[in-house]
Amino acid sequence: MEKYITVIGGGLAGCEAAYQIAKNNIKVKLYEMKPKKFSPAHTNENLAEIVCSNSFKSNLITNACGLLKEELRRLDSLLIKCADITSVPAGQALAVDREKFSKLITEKIEGNPNIEIIREEFINQEDLKNTIIIIATGPLTSDNLSKEICKLTNKNNLHFFDAAAPIIEKSSINMDIAFFGDRYGKGDSAYINLPMNKEEYEHFYNELINAEVATLHEFEKREIFEGCMPVEVMAKRGIDTLRYGPLKPVGFDDPRTGKRPYAIIQLRQDNESGTLYNMVGFQTNLKFGEQKRVFSCIPGLENAEFVKYGVMHRNTFINSPELLDETFNMKQNENIFFAGQITGVEGYVESIASGLVAGINAVEKFNKTNKKITFSNNTMIGALSKYIATPNKHFQPMNANFGILPELETKIRDKKERYEALANRAIHALTTHL
Repeated sequence: MEKYITVIGGGLAGCEAAYQIAKNNIKVKLYEMKPKKFSPAHTNENLAEIVCSNSFKSNLITNACGLLKEELRRLDSLLIKCADITSVPAGQALAVDREKFSKLITEKIEGNPNIEIIREEFINQEDLKNTIIIIATGPLTSDNLSKEICKLTNKNNLHFFDAAAPIIEKSSINMDIAFFGDRYGKGDSAYINLPMNKEEYEHFYNELINAEVATLHEFEKREIFEGCMPVEVMAKRGIDTLRYGPLKPVGFDDPRTGKRPYAIIQLRQDNESGTLYNMVGFQTNLKFGEQKRVFSCIPGLENAEFVKYGVMHRNTFINSPELLDETFNMKQNENIFFAGQITGVEGYVESIASGLVAGINAVEKFNKTNKKITFSNNTMIGALSKYIATPNKHFQPMNANFGILPELETKIRDKKERYEALANRAIHALTTHL
């Protein structure tokens, strides 16, 4: 029987996984390469370093991330507990003093007698074969470990940057303007189409080319622009470039006029249940607020609910739907789990959730119970786990959002009331599970 479980990565997911294992009186070897080696984005020697915003988003359960946090509180998440302890005033959101938060996590992990922190880069390749292991190395996984993950997963299943288009809740699309269909009537009418006349297109075009873009880190620029082109960069090549590219209107008639539109934007189904759609060809580096403003100019998206904005940044992640099950366990090698952003969950709280699920299931594997602990798809933690494990030809990282939950049996038009009903259903499902 193994004497310990190995966790690679001392970030949010890795620390949560280590805690969940250790509290079951199982020894953990936690590898963290800092301070001997830092990624391009990290500077602090402490564990669970937060490198971007200090906000863990809303605390309200009518917010998807707020619901996920509440579920994690009920599941005894160490990191959410520490976030609550080190919180700073932020209205209805949970924001933390980032230095105190990382320091408290480090103290908790260092003080746990079942956890041994190994402050060096993981290079013990034999451990990948011989022990239960959780890989939680995040979007800036070191080159050495990336090579090993390539061998484990097949190189084609490892992505080195995230170039994703915005994703929209289907229920928020104005179907009085939008329509289903494929070019020339071919296919199974899987796309939602948004037609524009010349005036509407030119208004959208001018807003797009003059919108503010996000600032990239130096280490991100080369990889992104070799891989694909942001829609705003393509647009700046000329007013008609998009009309001869992703917005070409050929093969369509606008049902309202019976004529070919001047331009057309297509939305493609993004999840199995058809509640989410992504904007085809709209990978972008615009600031999030600008995406909301500019893309809401598109007829049919005036009231669009964006569950995820487009991003273009360094983000090493695996093709989880092919490789992992709902417990973040590899399908082809059950000794290996993944957790954190490398799995395709996006966000602080989502990373913590994946670490919790991987950790408790690594315990089951260690104890040889032959059990896999999964959560109801009606919970946010269960729906997120299902999302990363469900076949998806266009898999992209995803954050917590109500669009990934199963629809309510009775439709509720008011968004606040609908989210409240979804949240209450999730809490009930989790309570039943516990």
